[in-house]
Amino acid sequence: MNANDNVLELIYNSIDEINQELPGDLQLQKTPDTILYGQSGKLDSLGLVNLIVAIEQNIEETYGKTIVLADEKAMSQERSPFRTIGSFGDYVALLLEEPDD
Repeated sequence: MNANDNVLELIYNSIDEINQELPGDLQLQKTPDTILYGQSGKLDSLGLVNLIVAIEQNIEETYGKTIVLADEKAMSQERSPFRTIGSFGDYVALLLEEPDD
């Protein structure tokens, strides 16, 4: 299993947590192509924040590393890393590879 697979697994576990709070028609499918936010996305801004917090907590528990996913770096990108599960996973993997300060 490579690093991106591990990150996707972590995101899927976080989605399981979030899906428990969502009605059936708004639950997220666990595929890299699932649109999270924006046009055709199933999450509103609060739902996205809840998912981000769940992922940050799971990263800290799994990797012992604290990262901030919703920062200026993420918000200033031309293509939002929060658009799909796959793009979010790529972004998280990139942040995990950065050296600790």
